[in-house]
Amino acid sequence: MKILLPVDGSAVSLDAVRFAIRMAQDGLANSMVLANVQEPATLYELMVAHDPQVIEEVSAAAGANTLAPAQALLQQANISFESEVATGDPAHTLIDILERFGCDLVVMGASGMSPLRSALLGSVSNEVLHSANVPVMIVKAAQEPDVEDADLDETQ
Repeated sequence: MKILLPVDGSAVSLDAVRFAIRMAQDGLANSMVLANVQEPATLYELMVAHDPQVIEEVSAAAGANTLAPAQALLQQANISFESEVATGDPAHTLIDILERFGCDLVVMGASGMSPLRSALLGSVSNEVLHSANVPVMIVKAAQEPDVEDADLDETQ
């Protein structure tokens, strides 16, 4: 089974990588595809840089840097993987990567934004969930304890 692991540099995206590693350690035979999608350059960036090649190189380096912690986790777990850094709309580009690599499953993190905000802005994980032709597993961010709960724990 080939698993697509989108990594955006957030803690929850690394949690998704750790979850996929646990699935592999529990016996799911697989290989992984790490993916990072960089936003396209803005008109301002294109005007200031004067050389589109410089922007491409910086974007590729930023993507490689973002993938490094996830690559280290997979190497430490002795799991084979491929990596892809692409540029474009994150959700659509991830679907392209999913199809190009022939992935059977997507395991990705979600920031856990409120339903209203998610509906207004649209989230990458929500869009991938609805657009992918394979199962998508969403790993949610761990809930932070409420301040009031933390205060109660300290006083007891």
